[in-house]
Amino acid sequence: MLSRTAENLFWMGRYIERADATARLIEMGRRMAMLPGANEEWQSVARAAGCASELPPKASDSKIITYLLLDRENRSSIHCCLAQARANAKAIRTALTADMWEALNDHWRLLEALDADEAIADLPVWLDWAKQRAAAFRGAAETSLLRNEGYVFLRLGEFVERAEMTLRLLDVKYYVLLPETDVVGGGRDFHQWTSVLRATSAMRAYHHVYRGDYTPWGIAEFLVLNTTFPRSANFCYRALERHLDDLARLYGERHNCHETAAEMVRRLDGCDINSLFQTGLHEFIGDAIKVTNRLSSEISRAYYF
Repeated sequence: MLSRTAENLFWMGRYIERADATARLIEMGRRMAMLPGANEEWQSVARAAGCASELPPKASDSKIITYLLLDRENRSSIHCCLAQARANAKAIRTALTADMWEALNDHWRLLEALDADEAIADLPVWLDWAKQRAAAFRGAAETSLLRNEGYVFLRLGEFVERAEMTLRLLDVKYYVLLPETDVVGGGRDFHQWTSVLRATSAMRAYHHVYRGDYTPWGIAEFLVLNTTFPRSANFCYRALERHLDDLARLYGERHNCHETAAEMVRRLDGCDINSLFQTGLHEFIGDAIKVTNRLSSEISRAYYF
């Protein structure tokens, strides 16, 4: 496979996943902002999306929403992510299936013509639309794309982005996962904890594992260490290790990225949530984010893009 084709597929996976994650973050902010006493919820959403430094310190809620949803200069906005995914798709049109191409293009012009006032007025509608676009693309890829190196690069991009977004959300919401909040309790603490689960579509899955026992330890354990939930850091890194092993078998060589992914899997398997809280969950998450960014760069260097 040409390196530029691998690059386009890798970044297509990242952009689609980022659009979906950004929609979920905005949805989390909207829910939390409606609670009594809500303060700076939208600023925390901007930090989780990696955009806080690009916004004024006292940016209004509507400014942040518009920036994350429609801004064409913000590479993490839903509009920009979907536009970049389409640009990557157009560059490698023959590497995609008809179903994948259709999923990227269906109703695209609706977002092109959307203005800020209309978007904010019908925010839940547009967030659902963005999530549906991402789900349709993933479904098309899963059911129609050959399981060759193209599929692997697409999935690598998806899981790198997903791991980073989950970790960044936990990094921003770390203060609600501190053990002390378990003593404070109260309705607001409960909504803060569950907002983290909602932003990762983890409410129902968490309930199946913990039977509705919403504790900071349980939520952190579920999103960092669980091996069966598709958005947990552990699940993402296991998938990254598996797909990188597929490339090693296809091309007959291993690189630094293979060892980085394998080492992170070993590290996650070798710890429990009690030790993470004792040694510093915040520090662990910050280091895991750096490792994820390094892994992305190592994949790019290894496969010449």
